[in-house]
Amino acid sequence: AMGIGPDVVVGICVERSLEMVTGLLGILKAGGAYLPLDPGYPAERLAYMLSDSAVSVLLTQQRLLADLPEFAGKRLCLDTEWELISEEPTTPPQSGVSSTDLAYVIYTSGSTGQPKGTAVAHESIVNSTLARRETYRDPVGRCLLPSSFAFDVFSGGVFWALSQGGALVLPDGETVLAPVSLADLICREQVTHMLCIPTMHASLLSHARPGALDSLRVVVFGGESCLPSLVQEHRAICPEAALCNEYGPTEATVWSTVHRVQTAGPLSSVPIGRPIANTQIYIVDEKLSPVPIGVGGELLIGGAGVGRGYLRRPGLTAEKFIPDPFGSQAGTRLYRTGDLARWNADGNIEYLGRIDHQVK
Repeated sequence: AMGIGPDVVVGICVERSLEMVTGLLGILKAGGAYLPLDPGYPAERLAYMLSDSAVSVLLTQQRLLADLPEFAGKRLCLDTEWELISEEPTTPPQSGVSSTDLAYVIYTSGSTGQPKGTAVAHESIVNSTLARRETYRDPVGRCLLPSSFAFDVFSGGVFWALSQGGALVLPDGETVLAPVSLADLICREQVTHMLCIPTMHASLLSHARPGALDSLRVVVFGGESCLPSLVQEHRAICPEAALCNEYGPTEATVWSTVHRVQTAGPLSSVPIGRPIANTQIYIVDEKLSPVPIGVGGELLIGGAGVGRGYLRRPGLTAEKFIPDPFGSQAGTRLYRTGDLARWNADGNIEYLGRIDHQVK
């Protein structure tokens, strides 16, 4: 009723809450694409993202209004306007959305520090979710999502858990920053699956009370390199929990490769693994020619996870999302990650660093 339909971007700026998930799913059900805006971001960044994305509707909470930047569009407070919302029909809306329409837009900083909106279609997040369910056969019971909901890994966790009937455990900001409290939450809620950055898990392992992490069955890393020493610590404290190291930029829908760490002995490095379903990985030189095994080169990603490009930035999209010279299907593209990697003899990929100086 507020004009939302296919390829219409809707901003959502809420704290960790039930309203957060309700808002995400509501935007998708209306046929629109959600733009997550973390209320903890600086006001200048929020103002830029609202302006650059040209959203006309913003979902938020009443208590956040005073701190939000000026916004000329419509606002809907998910915590105080349920009397208005309850007057709407309960029948499913006929959105007309298709698999190639936008599902979400997530802003990343990249190599210049200037935020840019990465546009991802429904077909990409569907493939990402199905690949996750195929890779991790142990059904999600209770999934802890400690990352900001403005990061793509949050979206990946939401669909992974809810599509299997699992529960989401969303810690508040203070708990995320307190390892003992976060470990106690894992114990209290009997969390079975967790997606986090390696440094957060290292902090948990160092501070958790004995037995607090025993409910964990699957721990998934992403977002930064994993040190071999962390693998040893994990094995000592969480021997029953599988440990998986994922890799993937926002531009390729959350993840593109995964390595299940199974080696019992010491490791010299932790690979980022092999491509997930419907994904192609190429490691190339400056002329886009594949390099031999063991030789470093730029990592390119192809397949169903490649996003539509950058919102309202055709020039940058053409530079980073290039025609696929290796594929047989017309119109396919590869995403140039700017990451250095190499193939190992066992078929796994080893991450080597960046070509540029990326701002995180």
